[in-house]
Amino acid sequence: MIRRLTLSQRLTLVFTAILLLCAAAACSVQLYSSSQYGNAMVQRLSAGLAQQIVISEPLLDKGGQVNRETLKTLFDRLMTLNPSVELYLISPKGELLADAAPPGHLKRQHVDTAPLQKFLAGNAWPIYGDDPRSSDKQKVFSVAPIRLDGELRGYLYIILQGEELNALADAAWQKTLWNALFWSLLLVTLFGLLAGMLVWYWVTRPVKQLTADVSRIEQDSMSAIKQLALQEPDPQPGNEVAVLRNTFIELARKIACQWDQLSDSDRQRREFIANISHDLRTPLTSLLGYLETLSMKADTLSPEDNRQYLAIALRQGHKVRHLSQQLFELARLEHGGIKPQLERFAIGELIQDVAQKFDLTIETRQLQLQVDMPHSLPLINADVSMIERVVTNLLDNAVRHTPQGGAIRLKVWQENAQLQVEVADSGPGVEEEMREQLFQRPSALSQKASREARGGLGLLIVRRMLELHGGGIRLMDAAPGACFRFFVPL
Repeated sequence: MIRRLTLSQRLTLVFTAILLLCAAAACSVQLYSSSQYGNAMVQRLSAGLAQQIVISEPLLDKGGQVNRETLKTLFDRLMTLNPSVELYLISPKGELLADAAPPGHLKRQHVDTAPLQKFLAGNAWPIYGDDPRSSDKQKVFSVAPIRLDGELRGYLYIILQGEELNALADAAWQKTLWNALFWSLLLVTLFGLLAGMLVWYWVTRPVKQLTADVSRIEQDSMSAIKQLALQEPDPQPGNEVAVLRNTFIELARKIACQWDQLSDSDRQRREFIANISHDLRTPLTSLLGYLETLSMKADTLSPEDNRQYLAIALRQGHKVRHLSQQLFELARLEHGGIKPQLERFAIGELIQDVAQKFDLTIETRQLQLQVDMPHSLPLINADVSMIERVVTNLLDNAVRHTPQGGAIRLKVWQENAQLQVEVADSGPGVEEEMREQLFQRPSALSQKASREARGGLGLLIVRRMLELHGGGIRLMDAAPGACFRFFVPL
């Protein structure tokens, strides 16, 4: 049943139950305190009543004996003057010796004397003693010792709240109790409604709004998430609901951002696959074409044509193999298949070794290679093969794009906690529209530049290798030619 209630109904029910418990506890405490206070006042006002009667009235005969008939007449007269009290004469051990109770009203013949001793000792009021007309109740009393020739013969024991007073008090208490109960229920109802309204306004209403926003995610997830992400968070949340709303908005923004990134990555992946498919299809088509020609016209072709066709097919095969190797290497780099094996080495020696590999090509094309590198360079902590691959790739691009008789400059220097390397050539440079896409996956949708001018996959591999080392690469503004600068941390 409770599970079917809404949040506002549950909170209202809880507040109402708490108010009822508080009202019941307050009423109980009030009734108990009033009873204790009233009993203490009655006992304080009538504390000397028993002593006065002992002094003014003869309770024992000259022989020190108890005359029940005489005492009954005396007790009846005194109780007529004060109907609220009940008088008893008890022995030093607590046995009832005389009383004025109607027949059948006495429930016990013995009274505990311990409370009497506390009363006579002056303990704090109220002090309760046994009521002879009840088998288990205790009431406030007044008591005085009865002595004869200095010897204790008994006690005058007066119950200050007798049966008649109790009957009137019970009737009055019942009326008061019902009035208190009525007003308590009325106040609890009013405060419960007020609490329910406040809970609805401060708690349930914003929670319902937030729940409605989140519930729309199930129907139209991404559009609902993006709508939630567009909402402005509360700059100064004053309660947990506002904090929860801000948290949902931040979460929606992160999800929307990640979704956009995934969508963009998926778009790039599709474009990349389409582009690579085209790049692979072109050399494969050429390779298959020449092989089919050799297969069909092997008897009619001259030896020179055979050699030419085989060289072209072999060149296209190498191109396909190189492209597939680059694809495989890039995939391993991007998905964590390759981890750099760090070791400390001198990058100056590595650059000299890489430059020597291009001596023949540079000499054949009559190029000038200028290496600007200080003698005292610090050791770097990196993967030797990866850094060698980076330098080789950049230097190979520079050699291929520099016209005959041109110049290539390779500069190395330390800047703060980084080692900077710059490779510049005097070639045609990079077109302005290709600069933004140079280090991105090539797109098959771009029609502004040829596939060869994009730099292929080499620059993607270079960038990823440097990122694994905590470094980076960028294209600098230079004229003429292209200038690539990369750095690795020391």
